[in-house]
Amino acid sequence: MDTEAYELLRTPELVRAVEEALGRDPLEVALDKRVPHAALVATQVKYLGRAAAKLPSYRAARCILPPRAFEQASSEACAAHKRIGGEAVLDLTCGLGVDAFALSRRFGRVVTLERDPLLARIARDNFARLGVTNVEVVCASAEEYLARTGERFDWVYADPDRRDAAGRKQVRLEACSPDIMALMPAVRRVAGRLCLKNSPLFDVDAAFALFGGCETEVVSLGGECKEVMVYADGREPRITATALGLGSFGLPRCEAVNAPCTEPFEPGRYGWLVVPDVALQKARLACAALRGRADLWSNEGYGFAASDPGAVLGRVLAIDSIEPYDPKALRRTMRGERAELMKRDFPLATARIAADTGIREGGGVRLAFTRIGGRLWTVRLR
Repeated sequence: MDTEAYELLRTPELVRAVEEALGRDPLEVALDKRVPHAALVATQVKYLGRAAAKLPSYRAARCILPPRAFEQASSEACAAHKRIGGEAVLDLTCGLGVDAFALSRRFGRVVTLERDPLLARIARDNFARLGVTNVEVVCASAEEYLARTGERFDWVYADPDRRDAAGRKQVRLEACSPDIMALMPAVRRVAGRLCLKNSPLFDVDAAFALFGGCETEVVSLGGECKEVMVYADGREPRITATALGLGSFGLPRCEAVNAPCTEPFEPGRYGWLVVPDVALQKARLACAALRGRADLWSNEGYGFAASDPGAVLGRVLAIDSIEPYDPKALRRTMRGERAELMKRDFPLATARIAADTGIREGGGVRLAFTRIGGRLWTVRLR
């Protein structure tokens, strides 16, 4: 989005055009010659439609949504989960402003930085539409602002840009923008505490190596790992897995021992399959979280329980049978039926399983595949 497009979207004519086109197919809108600046209107219709699930407040307020900023933004559900609060927070990375919007409900004052002048203007505009009055958008880079400010904050928050100039994804903090590791002396000068959002690919052990006294929290939503949060404020090192809407499980880092089951696998003992949430797996807490309720032979695998384990951070499914993985036998018994194919800690892709067994993916029957004790297993689920 450029300045001309932004100014057009603020005109009464296009405000009305976007409103009238909401709910229509964006492609249909783009080809409709009756719609002024149809391509631009269609793009806003597309992203406002997607905002219904990801950014419902932004949709309700009819905020302006630049495509790239929308794609890079946190969901409101994830942003609202940030477990910090106080009088004042410095947000080093505004973007679309979703995190700053969430922080405005937890802090008396939010200063958020955006180095792109147009994005800064759009963020101010959107905060006004959202009715937010305690967020100050400063058009400056993190490096510039930290070098000149004399203010103190309760927390510094950052969600660095994880793409380089060529658009390639980055995971190492030093390769992201801003470079938080290079800025740490300045961060410590303006606040004693840092809340850092990282890529879902960020290794949880790296957080403790880089920041020492901190809590590292893996956050998932709808079965998908969304972010790895670091709360660096000198607290006792702790690792936590949170599945939004389901709950959390955490331990002091010294107690978070990933100890899989060492007993022989006895298929006839088990009546329940436990699918640990991805947050538990990413945090390497699956074995610890399910200890005493289900047996796991690896952090990446399934849990097996003799009796219903009750509420867990994940899914619990009733088992019909467990048998060694035999593609020829499955081809005979399934006879080309459709089935939902699930796998954990299994060396073959589901497409390969489908090809080897003749099973068509999708359908009512559910089959889970896993590896235990060096052997491959098929779990038929009720």
